[in-house]
Amino acid sequence: MTEAKSLLVIAHAPSPNTQEMLAAVLRGAGHPDIEAVDVRYLAPLAAGPEDVLGASALILGTTENLGYMSGALKDFFDRCYYPCLERTQGLPYALYIRAGHDGTGTRRAVESIVTGLRWKAVQEPLLCRGDFKPAFLEQCEVLGMSVAAGLDAGIY
Repeated sequence: MTEAKSLLVIAHAPSPNTQEMLAAVLRGAGHPDIEAVDVRYLAPLAAGPEDVLGASALILGTTENLGYMSGALKDFFDRCYYPCLERTQGLPYALYIRAGHDGTGTRRAVESIVTGLRWKAVQEPLLCRGDFKPAFLEQCEVLGMSVAAGLDAGIY
């Protein structure tokens, strides 16, 4: 029997809409056809280097705050960057952003940090822009499912 891999979701979800998006990501990642992946969620302020070191892959979620990632996600990176720098190179990750505007500054900021960490994006970031749309939930569910399925299949 294959040992389960660990998918860690670290997401800032301060509003009902972002909480629904997080729930959709977790629902997708926990799809019943995905058998050998343990999914775990932590808020950015609760996650630390040891959590990242124990993960096989990550999904990062953030709001766009003044054209930047949430302060909570930035705090997570500040605390984890150096402890993880040499030990997590190649770590597969995906990113979703709830952006009231265009999300490009937020995307750039996160990508700058993960590039320094040498993590590997497994898909293009999901940018949920503008007014909240129910389609965001479906997109988040697909994101969670695709990352978990790729991990389950040994693609990364």
